[in-house]
Parts: sequence; C-alpha cells; structure tokens
Amino acid sequence: QVQLVESGGGLVQPGGSLRLSCATSGSIRSIGVMGWYRQAPGKERELVASFTSGDSPNYADSVKGRFTLSRDNAKNTVYLQMNSLKPEDTAVYYCKVLLWTTDFRYLERWGQGTLVTVSS
Repeated sequence: QVQLVESGGGLVQPGGSLRLSCATSGSIRSIGVMGWYRQAPGKERELVASFTSGDSPNYADSVKGRFTLSRDNAKNTVYLQMNSLKPEDTAVYYCKVLLWTTDFRYLERWGQGTLVTVSS
C-alpha cells in the first residue's frame, strides 16, 4: 500500500511564509508526478505547482515568484515553500502523487489536505 502524509499548514499573517511537506511511503517503485493543488471555499480545486517531467516544476501564474516547489527523491517527499502569502492563498492544500508500485500498478494518490489560512 501507499500512504501520503502532509504537514505544515496553519494560520499566517499576510506577507508571511509557510512550508508544506508531503511524504510518500509504501510499496513504491518510482514516482512520476508530485505536486500540490488547493481548493478555496466555493471554488474548484486548482493546480498550485507540480513536477511533471524533468526537473523543472510548473507553477500557477498566481503563485509564480512567491512559491517554490522542491523534492527529496531519497525520501519520496515534496515540499512547497510559500512566501509573501496573501489572503487569496487561503485554501485547503492537497498533495497529489502519480506513481508505480513494486507490483507494477500505476496509482494516483491524494493527501488528506492541510489548511492554510492567511489572515491578519
């Protein structure tokens, strides 16, 4: 089985920073896609940042220059460093992973979500 554990959400003032982590564990052969999505109240879930192919991440226009996606392949963990946070960044953030298991199944897994609230 495969598990995703997210951490790092919370309450922060505008202009502040937070770092989200998503650790993947279990019967993993290789990980293809790792990234973060978010869903604000009353809105659809949207891509924030993702590693899809190669080493360069893709970012939503709304977070470019403020958020940085990184990963530790040895730990199967992806991080989202969020700086200069704005109230409109308030949302539940979800980690998403696409991976191959050791028995050659291709799975999509989502984390449980972590709440980020940007407010003074």
